Amino acid sequence: MSASPAKWIRLAVRPSSVDRRDAVSAALFAAGSQGVHEDGELFVTHLEAVTDVATFERAVHEADAQASIDTSEIPAVDWSVMWRDRIGAHTLGALTVSPPWLAGQFDPARTIVIEPQMAFGTGEHATTRGVVRLMQGVIRAGDQVADIGAGSAVLGIAAAKLGASRVVAIEMDPDAIPNAEENVVRNDVSERVTVIEGDATLLLPLVAPVRVVLANIISSVLTELLPVIGRSLTPDGVAILSGILMEERSGMLAAIAAGGWRVLSEDAEEQWWSVSICR
Repeated sequence: MSASPAKWIRLAVRPSSVDRRDAVSAALFAAGSQGVHEDGELFVTHLEAVTDVATFERAVHEADAQASIDTSEIPAVDWSVMWRDRIGAHTLGALTVSPPWLAGQFDPARTIVIEPQMAFGTGEHATTRGVVRLMQGVIRAGDQVADIGAGSAVLGIAAAKLGASRVVAIEMDPDAIPNAEENVVRNDVSERVTVIEGDATLLLPLVAPVRVVLANIISSVLTELLPVIGRSLTPDGVAILSGILMEERSGMLAAIAAGGWRVLSEDAEEQWWSVSICR
């Protein structure tokens, strides 16, 4: 008799307020989630059936005592089939972000080909698209760029396609590193894009100075990183920030102004806000 197919657990969290969203998302990743996506007001992650769900529930309630949590079993799925059905190509100005099975119809020089895996960044999320749009008015030929919280390295690869001569993609999740490295090779930018595992707070100063920093991270982390980003930029440097909810825009603008930054350009899509800033 063949073994029953492995099952997965869907864990859906509804934060008690907008103010607790960042903390809940961070708690899920800290507990060991390999990927979190938003479904309306919910944060959803999928866990293998052998996972100790109580660990995730404790982490969430430590971050937000009033958050509601719902768990349900789902059958084993072929994620590659699901991704093929759900992921499309996105043309964003001069660049296109595409999965491998759709990439052949686009100009290779202007296409970022991303193999969908657990690492964040396929072009399906508005925050990724916002940064790709903004960076086209920022990246210059020969630029030195740091992509922090790089995930799949989609943004670092985009910078190279726009003419950056050196890109360092920094990612602290070890499970994301192989996907990022594979995507760099797939896009033929290995000579210009280097993937490094570690904490951007420590590593960004070591690769500085850079003219552009790309940071698609939750807003609470962005606020903490603003000082180190500022110290790591060249005098004419620009930072592009994303991962910010529209409801958080005013708070982020206050943090930007308090740090002596000024806004160059903004991008908004769905409930997400992205911004390019300089000193």
